[in-house]
Amino acid sequence: MNGLAAALQTGAWPRPQAAASTGLWFMMAVSSSIFFLLLVAYVMRLNGLEGFPLALPWQFMLSSALLALGGLALELGRRSATRDARGLRWGGLCALAFVLVQLWGWQALAAARVLPSGNPAASFLYLLTAMHGLHVLGGLWGWWRCLRAWPRADAAQRATGLALCARFWHFLLLLWALLYATLGWLTPELVRAICGTR
Repeated sequence: MNGLAAALQTGAWPRPQAAASTGLWFMMAVSSSIFFLLLVAYVMRLNGLEGFPLALPWQFMLSSALLALGGLALELGRRSATRDARGLRWGGLCALAFVLVQLWGWQALAAARVLPSGNPAASFLYLLTAMHGLHVLGGLWGWWRCLRAWPRADAAQRATGLALCARFWHFLLLLWALLYATLGWLTPELVRAICGTR
């Protein structure tokens, strides 16, 4: 008997927490694939072009710290999920500040005449940071749902919500670190040395 038939007969459906966790893993895998393909396109474009990498604005370093603090707050909140929602609140506020500081960084880039239409490096920078920002906004939507449900949720639901938020924030931080390193430090010379196309 297959799993679906057994679940129909016994009423043993998967727990909502397990389904949510699986859904988050799946979404992170799809997002990782999209970012991987965009980064491959960026690296391919680097080969043979000058003007790479761009000088990243200092606001991007500040936003990195905010994202790390948000992940830390959510992780600490996850470890004490039954007590209060402080970690959850601080994690979301740091993520919101991350988005605002990213927009501030874009303003600094525009003031320095680094525009998407200016060169391929700028186009990739805006595309990749915008895609990441959209993922952070999606995470904020999940965070808001978790925060709204907090007063009426039981301990298991709170722990699950915080665990999912913390996992997604860790994913966003890892992804941001990869983007930051690629956009800020990967040079055409390094790509040619790695790929052996000198």
